[in-house]
Amino acid sequence: MKTFVCQICGHIAFDEAPVECPVCGMPIENFENEPDAVRKPSESDNLDETEKKHIPVIEVKSECGLTPDVPCIDVHVKVGEIMHVMESEHLIDFIDVYINKRYVTRVSFTRKVLYPAARFHFNVHEGVITAVAKCDVHGYWMSRVNLKDV
Repeated sequence: MKTFVCQICGHIAFDEAPVECPVCGMPIENFENEPDAVRKPSESDNLDETEKKHIPVIEVKSECGLTPDVPCIDVHVKVGEIMHVMESEHLIDFIDVYINKRYVTRVSFTRKVLYPAARFHFNVHEGVITAVAKCDVHGYWMSRVNLKDV
């Protein structure tokens, strides 16, 4: 899988670089092909300590708690099976969320104020949800969930 990284804001694009970054608006020239930029779990049953603190955990709820009258699903994303620290010198900068490799949104985190976790309300019921978390020390980490498997 090709992975392109915006050198301005850190946005990850899969397969091809966009004409314009959906996060910061910069042109395609600011993207670099970095095939090894994003780390994925090697074996989900045998994660090491670093992986347990960095790989996004995606939980899908079939019913929406915020807008129960609207047919949507809740997707909860937290960084790490073991909660990642949020210290001045070591924190999660953001979580980007995608559906079928298409960027949906970014949640940015403030130092020492927020835990690296968020809830999203999707109006789609099929496809693959991808979460990419950016640690300012250990780089990008990714996980995926296929909605048909939940």
